[in-house]
Amino acid sequence: MKVYLSADIEGINNVTAWDETELNLPDHQQASRLMTDEVLAACRGAIKAGADEILLKDGHDSARNIIIDELPEEVRIMRGWTNTPESMMAAIDSSFDAAIYIGYHAGAGYNGNPLSHTMDLSNNYIKINGRRISEFDMNAYVAAYYGVPSVFISGDEQVCSLAKELVPEIGTCGVKYGIGNATFSIAPSLACKKIEAGVCAALANRDKCLPVTPDHFDMEINFKECVHALRSSFYPGAEQLDERTVLYRGKDIQDMMAARMFML
Repeated sequence: MKVYLSADIEGINNVTAWDETELNLPDHQQASRLMTDEVLAACRGAIKAGADEILLKDGHDSARNIIIDELPEEVRIMRGWTNTPESMMAAIDSSFDAAIYIGYHAGAGYNGNPLSHTMDLSNNYIKINGRRISEFDMNAYVAAYYGVPSVFISGDEQVCSLAKELVPEIGTCGVKYGIGNATFSIAPSLACKKIEAGVCAALANRDKCLPVTPDHFDMEINFKECVHALRSSFYPGAEQLDERTVLYRGKDIQDMMAARMFML
């Protein structure tokens, strides 16, 4: 069994402030340790379930957050960015049996995490076909494009709940929730135990975890700054709806993700 594992940091237990998420800042060291531990737990669960090959995408910011010398031999890690439309799902293809998401977070405009955002901090929200989305939604659709089911997600409680709207049978593990600028997290050791067990169980359920793919992808981006909306409106096919909002009508998720890469 071949598994794709996409990892972010803002949904990792106890990660609360932006300084913890940025490479080379002092607070990043602890966040990196916590992120690595959750990723290792997911890998253990996948291997127990029969995975003999795992492609791990470090999907946060520098893409150099995970402590690499502790990874099991079944894991191949992708650090840095390919600068291709798939972004946090780079190099996924139809050879994978399942996709797993660790450390994911609520999208821009949601209040379930002090670090809520979608792709970057320039937008107030992103919608697909009128529904406000997170990075998980984009990435699950990318996986589905190749026929790969999204079987498990860990992160803040809100993103786990919203993930079930897209993939009702997905396994989830909420490790924290947010109120204002505060987070309330379970113990790191408990988070890892739950993730390991959850991944192992979810992989046995993978045949039920392919989201329904719409026949079009209308992407609406509401920017914080008017100038960003103006600039994005010049992408071929984009339509400016008002001072801060731009619409792009994608024929499929790959088309939409290519537009997103240049518009955000």
